[in-house]
Formats: sequence, structure tokens, C-alpha cells
Amino acid sequence: MPARIYRQLHEAIIEGRLGPGERLPPTRELAASLAVSRNTVAVAYERLTAEGFLVGKVGAGTFVCANPPADPARPDRPGGEIPVRPLWRLLTDEPSPPPPARYDFQLGVPDAHRFPMAAWRRLIARELRDVGVRASSYVDPAGHAGLRAAIARHIWLSRSVRADTADVVVTQGAQQALDLVGRVLVEPGACVAVEEPGYPPVRALFTSLGATVTGVPVDGEGLVVSAIPRAASLVYVTPSHQFPLGTAMSLDRRTALLAWAHEHGAVLVEDDYDSEFRFSDRPLEPLHSLDRGRRVIYVGSFAKTMLPMLRLGFLVVPPSLRTAVRTAKRLTDRQGDVITQGAMAAFLTEGLFARHLRRSTREYAARHERITAVLCRDFADRLAVVPSSAGLHLAAHLREPVDVDALVRRAAEAGVVVEDLAAYHGDGPGEPGLALGFGAIELDRIEPGLRRLAACWP
Repeated sequence: MPARIYRQLHEAIIEGRLGPGERLPPTRELAASLAVSRNTVAVAYERLTAEGFLVGKVGAGTFVCANPPADPARPDRPGGEIPVRPLWRLLTDEPSPPPPARYDFQLGVPDAHRFPMAAWRRLIARELRDVGVRASSYVDPAGHAGLRAAIARHIWLSRSVRADTADVVVTQGAQQALDLVGRVLVEPGACVAVEEPGYPPVRALFTSLGATVTGVPVDGEGLVVSAIPRAASLVYVTPSHQFPLGTAMSLDRRTALLAWAHEHGAVLVEDDYDSEFRFSDRPLEPLHSLDRGRRVIYVGSFAKTMLPMLRLGFLVVPPSLRTAVRTAKRLTDRQGDVITQGAMAAFLTEGLFARHLRRSTREYAARHERITAVLCRDFADRLAVVPSSAGLHLAAHLREPVDVDALVRRAAEAGVVVEDLAAYHGDGPGEPGLALGFGAIELDRIEPGLRRLAACWP
């Protein structure tokens, strides 16, 4: 037994789990916790002290030495590397989110202060009380049945998307939804078309699955259908509010894209990521609503309307893909968080989501109006704002050449977070500009923040 205690303490010191100067428990206390004699622990302590790993201080206790000797059996050099597929050396992890800033114009962030936390806490508590026997068993990998039904009703009323409960698969955000689509449909070497500029994680995801990803340019009417490679078997689009430019795909372009998909036997993945926030005209019908050949997979998310941390998204899949997508969901994570899903079902069915959405839309509309007005007034000679009437961000192209990377750095140093539009181009630099979100910044901070940004201009 002394030898076993010695080895465990020795390894803890060598591996750094017991750091230099850390106090060890008294021999009597450790002996009691291990159900051994005090003398057994004392023998292990004495051996480690003799070898220079521990030091005893009269009246204070036993401590790890400030500079314990190295273990000759563990040379101070890295071990052998485990090789990964070469692809994963190219796909770097995204940088950590920027620290909180006084004037935060980062993209994709809703206002957490507007989230109805009291109502949500009540619904979560109710789900926990009612979980009962469900807690000891797995549930449908497609998600909470009540939430799937509520989503089907919600997207029918708000977006004219026809879907049965069986068509809906609840996911851990839109990114998992897209991963499931890729797992089911994308063969290694297949051609996948994405928007250029577009959402970088989508490009990286399909690349990681072995696809050849090709960027397709976007103009004032949306994705340029004539530029889609003939070999593309899957096309990813954000037609309601193109990311990051913010334009809406015209009806003519939507019709042309659907015709192209039917002609080439391709699948369209429609990401309707923040369509709920519209500030002027009624949105055009989604591709899914216009599709008569069941070539469209509809992807939605509650990350912008609720909170990203809830990890709630969904897929609407045609009947031909139900079994495959449900199987892929079961194999990847078996099921989602049923407590959160149950609370979200109640949030939708009790009308709380609609109320929250109305209030949030009014606030975001005011921010959208303010940021657009200030940019058009004070930056007219520097930036051309891309027209947008939805979402939580807008884009602006540079009128004159500027080192955008340096500008973004100077702004960050001044407490203003903005984003370089070039970061969303995958096949080249594209047209330079800035992307500015208004979900995370209060209305009264927008104008002071933009004044500070103007002061950073070269």
C-alpha cells in the first residue's frame, strides 16, 4: 500500500496535478480518507521527501518542492504526434470571440438583455418537474414531438413553409443541420456550390466531408444561377437575407434557381437563418414554398431569435430523406436536450415566442434605421451601404481604397468591434468593405460608436 500511495503522489507531481508549493493533506487526514494506517501514508511521504519531491515545514505541513526533480522516465520533450488527415491541417479553428467591447458591432449576436429570462426559467422548471419516467429513456432522435409540431405550425404561419411534424428534425443549431445534410448527401469528391461571399463555416464543413466546394458570385438579385457549376450536386443559399451582404434573392432568380436544380437533379439547401426580423417589405416566399419537385431542404435556427447558447435549430426534409436524416441524427448524437426542447415547444405554443419576436423586431428595426441613417450621413464619401431590410447586420463597400485590416485593428483598440467583409470571401479578396452587426449594441450607443469608428479612418 505505501508503494501505491507513493506512485500516485509521484505521478501527480510529475504531471503537474500537484503544483510546486502546493500543500498536501496531513498524514492523519489522508490515511482516514484512504482507510489505511497513518504509518502507511507517512512512509510514502518520507520516501518522496528523501527523493526531493516533498518538503516538510514544522508547524505548517508537507508541501511539494518549489523545483521538484525531473522524472528520467518522462523526458522533457513532446511525445510522438498522432497523424490526422491532411485536410484537418488546413481547416484551422475559428478565433475566439472578441472580448466585450463598449461599441460592439459584431455579426450574428442577438441582444441577450431582451431575452425573456423569467418566462424561460419558468418553462424550464416546469419541464424538469414533469420529466418523470422520460429521464431514464432515450427519445426520438428527430427531437421532441411537441417542438417539431410547433415548428411546423410556426414556419407555416410565418413563412408559408408547408411541413408535417414528420418532416421536421430538431438539431443542435443550424450547423448540425447542415452537417446532417452533408453526411447524407455529399460523396467525397462531389461538387458543392456555395455563395461568394458567404458563411465560412458552411464552406469548411462541406470541405471537411470531402466535397469540392466552389464559390458562386452574388449580385443585387442574389446568387448568379448561370455561374453555378454544372457538376454541382448541392447548392447552399441564403435567399431571404444573403449572408453577409444582406440582399434578398429576387423572385425571378428564385424561379431560375429552382429550374436549374430540377434540370440538373441537384439539391438546394435553403438557410433561412434570420428571416423573422424584417423591417419594411413583406418577404418573398421561401424557395421551399415555391418548390414543386421537393428538391429543397429548409434549414432554420433559433440562435438569432432566442439565444445561441440554447443550440436549437431544425431541418425540414422531403419524405425521401426522412429515414436517412433521422438515422444520421441518431448516429451522431442520439438525441438533443429534451428539457430545452420541451421548454421551446411551450414557448411557441403559448404565444410567448410571437410576443418576444414582435418586441425584438421593433427594437432591431430602430437600430437598423439608426445605423443606416448615420452611415449614409457621416460615411457617404467612404462607404456605400448595401440595401437591406432584414436581419441583424448590414454590409458596406468601400468607396476609396483603405487598409481594412488596419482599420479594424485601430477600431478594436478604440473599443469598437467591426468586421472586415473580406473575411467572408473564400475564393479571393472580393470587393472590400465592412460588415456591421446591430444585435449586440444598444440604440443609444450606435451613433457614438460610429463616430469613434470614423475617427479611426486613415
